[in-house]
Parts: sequence; structure tokens; C-alpha cells
Amino acid sequence: MQNLYSNILLAKKNRQKLLAVLIDPEKVSIEQAVVLGEKIKKSLATHIFVGGSTFNGTHLDELISVIKTTTQLPVLIFPGHPSQISNEADGILFLSLLSGRNPEYLIEHHINSVEILVQSKLEIIPTGYLLIDGGKETAVQRVSQTLPIEQDNIELAYKTAKAGEFLGKKLIYLEAGSGANQHVSLEMVQYVAQNIDVPLIVGGGIRSMTTIQDIYSAGADLVVIGTAFENDHNFFSI
Repeated sequence: MQNLYSNILLAKKNRQKLLAVLIDPEKVSIEQAVVLGEKIKKSLATHIFVGGSTFNGTHLDELISVIKTTTQLPVLIFPGHPSQISNEADGILFLSLLSGRNPEYLIEHHINSVEILVQSKLEIIPTGYLLIDGGKETAVQRVSQTLPIEQDNIELAYKTAKAGEFLGKKLIYLEAGSGANQHVSLEMVQYVAQNIDVPLIVGGGIRSMTTIQDIYSAGADLVVIGTAFENDHNFFSI
């Protein structure tokens, strides 16, 4: 599947909204992945994201293999560390944490992953990752030791996203963090979406289909659901 990004661009051009289910390998066993995969297959999801800030287990390859066998959906990883890269996936969101100033997450981890990636068949998609304040400290914040952008600082979010685009990022990802108390504000989503040309991903703190539609309407091209689906595998049925 070396056309993942092309398909995302085509969906944006055709105004087709995309939906990814996020699976945290730290929270999902192989046995659970089979059941989860069946649920995802019956959902509205178009993509599966696999990743977690603190995962250091050994079952990532098998987990992704099971998920792909069950769902047939494209699987993208977005690792917080080179050890979380799996060649079983179809692609990788090659994230730079643009909202922070920790060099490890701006470039250091990327350098350390080069040898792995050049030997892989993964489609590599450069992605500008912006952590937005979701009302609680998230794992990303703790691990990266960076502060999120405040919800009312829309100008900073826009300039950071636009700078990422100028740097060549092919996607911009606004993330409130797993289990956030509040999702990225619609005002921020709208302003960023209107002022960048690359596809916009929004995730974190989204707990209802209504909110998903609101975020789509604000301009997001792809919405990510994680905790809400973890807590209720029938999320898309209600």
C-alpha cells in the first residue's frame, strides 16, 4: 500500500472525510485485537493508527498482523520511539513534535530510526504534530517533557502548523492527547484548516459522533478516535 498519502490527498480533494481508530498496543493484547478488529471492520473507520507514548512491549508486530488480517484496513504507526517501528504496518506517520522544543522529538528519534526505515517497506509520511491543551496532563506531555499549546492561543497553533507545512510536512496533526477532558476547539480546527493546504488530522478527547461531525464541519480531513472506542466497542452504533 504505497499510496496511502495519495489516497488521503484524493479524499481531501473530493471532500471525503476520513476516520481512524487508534489502538494503543500497551492496552491491547493479541486476543483482544481479534475482537477489536471485528468491531472496527463493522465501523465507519477508514484507517487504523497504532501507537502509544509509553509502549515498550514485544507483541507489536503480531498485534498489527492480526489487525490487518481481520480488517483489511490500512495500518499506520506513529511511534514515540524508534523501538516502536514495525514493518508489519503499511505506513508510518513520521512525527515531529512541533509544539515542543525537546530536540529528541523534533529530530533525535528520527535520526535514530533511519537505519530501520531505509530497510523497511513502510510508506513514510512526514507529519507535523501539535499537542494542544486538553485540560489534563497527557502521556505525550509527560514523556516528551513539553507543554501543550493553550486552546485560546489559536494564532500560535496556526503559525506552528503553517511553519510545519513550510518545512515540508505532508500532514498536520492537532492532538489534545489520549483521554483528554476536552477536544481541540472547533475555532482552532477551523482557523488552522482554513490556512494550511495539507490535510489536517484532529484527535483526542472526542467522545461522540456529534463531535466528530462538528470537527469535520470545522475543516478536519481525518478524525482519530481512541479512548472512546476502547471504552465502548459499539461507539459507532450509538
